[in-house]
Amino acid sequence: MRRTSPLGASVLLLAVLPTTACLFRTRPVEETYSKTALRESSQSALIDSIKQQAEKIRSLQATVDIDTSAGGAKKGHVTDYKEIRGYVLARKPAMLHMIGLLPIVRTTAFDMVSDGQEFKLWIPPRNRFVTGRNDVQTHDADQPMESIRPQDIYEALLIRPVDPEREIAVLENGYEILHDSKGHRVLQEDYELVVIRKREKVWGLSRKIVFSRADLQPHRQYIYDDQGKLATDARYANYKDYDGISFPSRIEIFRPEEEYDITLNMLKLEMNKPLRDDQFALAQPPGAEVVDLDKPKPQSSAVKPPAGDVR
Repeated sequence: MRRTSPLGASVLLLAVLPTTACLFRTRPVEETYSKTALRESSQSALIDSIKQQAEKIRSLQATVDIDTSAGGAKKGHVTDYKEIRGYVLARKPAMLHMIGLLPIVRTTAFDMVSDGQEFKLWIPPRNRFVTGRNDVQTHDADQPMESIRPQDIYEALLIRPVDPEREIAVLENGYEILHDSKGHRVLQEDYELVVIRKREKVWGLSRKIVFSRADLQPHRQYIYDDQGKLATDARYANYKDYDGISFPSRIEIFRPEEEYDITLNMLKLEMNKPLRDDQFALAQPPGAEVVDLDKPKPQSSAVKPPAGDVR
C-alpha cells in the first residue's frame, strides 16, 4: 500500500486551502491611522517647552463650570454632579483656592485652600470643616468630597517642569486612540515624556506627559505616587490663548484611588494678575464640625479582664 509522506501531505493541504472557502475568512481591520499632519520634535525641545510654559505662568484666576463624579467599582455606583459653577485661584509656588457653588441656588457646595503643605476644606451641606496635611489621604467611599486635596488639583492644573537635579526624562514614541466623526477608532502617533524621579533611596516613576503630534501640546499627564501607583490621570483639551499664553480650556482630573473625577471648563481665565495672601485664607466657620486629619481618631477602650483572670 502506497503511503503519502508528511511533506507531500503538507503540499497537498496548501494547494487545497485557497479553494476551500470554509477553512478561512478575511475580515476588515477597523482601526486606521489618522491623516492629520504630524509635527516633529525632540526630547530636549519638549522638556524645554514645559519649562517655558511653567515660567510664563505665575498665577491664574478662573471662572469655571465644574462637572464632577464620585464613586466607582469600590463603592458600587457613580454619582454625577453637572455644571457646578466654580472659581479657581492659583499662585506659585503652591497656593490654591477653589470654590464650588450648588446649581440653581448658587450656595457654596465646597470651599478649599492649600499652601502646598496644609489644606482646609469647608463643606457647608454637611457642616464639616476638614483640615490636615496634603499627604494625609482618606479613602472613605461615603465621604468622597473629603478625599479631594487642593494640592492634587494644583499639580494637575499647572504642569511642573522637569527638575534636572532630581529627575530624568526619557522620550518614548507611542500612539493615542482617537475617534473620527463617525465614531470609528483612529490611531495617531504621539510623544510620551517619561519622568523618573530620585526618591529617598531609589529612582521611581514620577510622571508621564503625553504630547499630541498635531500641536505638540501636552494632552495628558499621568502622576504616580511613591509606590508607582497611578495617583492622577489628567487630560488637557481645547487650547486657547489667554493673555498671550496657550492654555487648555478643558481639564479633566481623575483620581482612581479615591474614585472621583473633576472636569474644569474655563469660562473666564486671567493670567498673572496680582493675588493677595488673604485670597488664600479660609476661616473655620462657627458651629462647624471640625475634622482634623492630623489627629488620630479616638479608639474605644478594650474591656480589661478581672485581676488574676488569665486567658
